[in-house]
Amino acid sequence: MKIESIETIAVGAGWKNWLFVIVRTNRGLHGIGEGTLNGFIRATEAAIHELKHLVIGQDPRNVKAVSKLLMESVSLDGGHIHRTAVAAIEVACWDILGKSLGVPIYQLLGGKVRESVLGYGNGWYRRERSPKDFVEASEEAVAKGFKALKLDPFGRARDFIETGELKFAYEIVAALRSHFGPELKILIDVHARFTESDALLAANKLAPLDIYWWEEPTTRERETPANSVAMRCPIRVATGEMYDTVGQFYTLASGGGVNIFQPEPMSLGGISNTLSVAALALAHGSWIAPHQSGGPVATAVCLQLAACVPNFLIQEHFDSFNEPWTRDLVTWTPTLNATNGHLSLPDGPGLGVDLNVEVARQHPYDPSAYLNIHVDGWEKRLGQQSHSQA
Repeated sequence: MKIESIETIAVGAGWKNWLFVIVRTNRGLHGIGEGTLNGFIRATEAAIHELKHLVIGQDPRNVKAVSKLLMESVSLDGGHIHRTAVAAIEVACWDILGKSLGVPIYQLLGGKVRESVLGYGNGWYRRERSPKDFVEASEEAVAKGFKALKLDPFGRARDFIETGELKFAYEIVAALRSHFGPELKILIDVHARFTESDALLAANKLAPLDIYWWEEPTTRERETPANSVAMRCPIRVATGEMYDTVGQFYTLASGGGVNIFQPEPMSLGGISNTLSVAALALAHGSWIAPHQSGGPVATAVCLQLAACVPNFLIQEHFDSFNEPWTRDLVTWTPTLNATNGHLSLPDGPGLGVDLNVEVARQHPYDPSAYLNIHVDGWEKRLGQQSHSQA
């Protein structure tokens, strides 16, 4: 079996663009992957097409060999975009391998360790930034079955947070805690916006509200500040979505303090490298909770990992809050168990999901669709063009 062609489809999904990849073979089998990177869809798409000549004619079932060729055949590392491009192709090759054997990817990786996984909702807050609006939006999310929700209550605060802004953020989270009681898991995404001192200042303020985790509390430039904050933070720290090498997670583990690693499979180069991070976390006595703010193919990737990774904690889930038509983009989407807040796992061969190309073509790339948390009203996730017209 040989790779015959590699195609890309960029899809405008409202507040963000998604990038899908189809790897076709000379045996009629094809695999799909995703290479979504906020604000860099066209750049990643170009990288895929620049790299694809390296693996045309290769056997896609030799997944690691294909990935190695894509990563090592160019002398200068293309960084985050390079790894995202490789991930899209690598996942599609895993999909082909699974389909060729008639089994899900997780079966190739040792089989299931669980039948479902706890999910937390994200992207559910698309209203004005106020305690009342956050509570109303959260009621809709909880009604869908979510037992855990993530939010960023900090508006445009950056580096240092003023007393009034911190008080207002506290009021938003306090309203959620008061409304739902202790049953709801509340996760806070700091979006790497604060200095170490102010990340701790804010964490100490919100800690009495029983926060499940404190995500990306400080700079993405280095791993060390996350460790520094975690050692003193009253809330457990989660981080790693922006790391694009396994080595960065090694540095994180070496520093101690952080016990929730958040690998983004698309950023890391795909499934194989994410498994390496999971193994590293296991040796460290830690858990993984993969980041996933892309499209439904990336969701399937994370759920394949959830099925087979023993130290898999919880899965981020935007899909329930994306545009309704996005459910038609793929042939399978997970269901949410309203009793326990768990997401179902795919069980078809390969990824267990395929792309509806006709639907994808109906929603072309939108150059204005990207997320910028440093503008007023970003919480509404309107996309920049819609925001500017609001």
